[in-house]
Amino acid sequence: MIEKTKQLVESKYTLANGFQADAKVIYGDTDSVMCKLGIQTVSEAMEIGKEAAEWVSSHFTPPIKLEFEKVYFPYLLINKKRYAGLYFSSSADIHDKMDCKGIETVRRDNCPLVANLINTCLQKILIDRDPMGAVEHAKDVISDLLCNRIDISQLVITKELTRTAEEYAGKQAHVELAERMRKRDPGSAPNLGDRVPYVIIGAAKGVAAYMKSEDPIYVLENNIPIDTQYYLEQQLAKPLLRIFEPILGETKAESVLLKGEHTRCKTVLTSKVGGLMAFAKKRSTCIGCKAMLNHDGMYQSAKLGYTCI
Repeated sequence: MIEKTKQLVESKYTLANGFQADAKVIYGDTDSVMCKLGIQTVSEAMEIGKEAAEWVSSHFTPPIKLEFEKVYFPYLLINKKRYAGLYFSSSADIHDKMDCKGIETVRRDNCPLVANLINTCLQKILIDRDPMGAVEHAKDVISDLLCNRIDISQLVITKELTRTAEEYAGKQAHVELAERMRKRDPGSAPNLGDRVPYVIIGAAKGVAAYMKSEDPIYVLENNIPIDTQYYLEQQLAKPLLRIFEPILGETKAESVLLKGEHTRCKTVLTSKVGGLMAFAKKRSTCIGCKAMLNHDGMYQSAKLGYTCI
């Protein structure tokens, strides 16, 4: 029936039949069909949508009926079961909501920074119609992350503790943290059924992520540095590329968002735990050449003759 609906819509709603464009079914999934009609207004799309629903239904045996449901305008189709758009159903003048499917705006397995950034970027793309403004916002947030200007509450990941450590097939970050917390203070350690909040802290290169999970309160109390590169590569990168690749192109999206000047300056916070570490100070370094930056974020190398920004 989905295939027949596609054939009917694409055969009737064409330039040859007096319509503004050749209609094309761009997506069909189980119980829905999405048609690109090539017209300019939501009200026209609603009219043709209702008419098409009735006309296609007339070709099916009762009580099978195709119903007009909604108009998306604009519409960002990423891939199967992943899309976002402004949802119009009750009125053609104002959208009901910004509808997102399969995009990291509500998933609890991601830290809040991911949902907040993706949601803001989609608002700029779909509501403000300003995709380059969304790109600049994403770059600013990445810069803030690498320079430790993001509040730790935005970096907390939570996962439910459903089994004991022995019952998991592999090492899990939240499970390993629960075990460490139990050794430190059995009374405050998470129990089965609890959601375990954690952040990923800095460690030696090559250390597995499950070994770098730590209790956010413990991190604050002991001034432990966050692994900001992990958050960029493992939390932000894929969701950002999913929504920007259809707009910028696959190669360009990665180079614009994940590389460039906004990723070169990184602030490393050093723990003050221990005698000598009480005298340590935080410093900013250039990721590219490892040079220490002054308070303005600039460093002039007389020998090499270049400036890091």
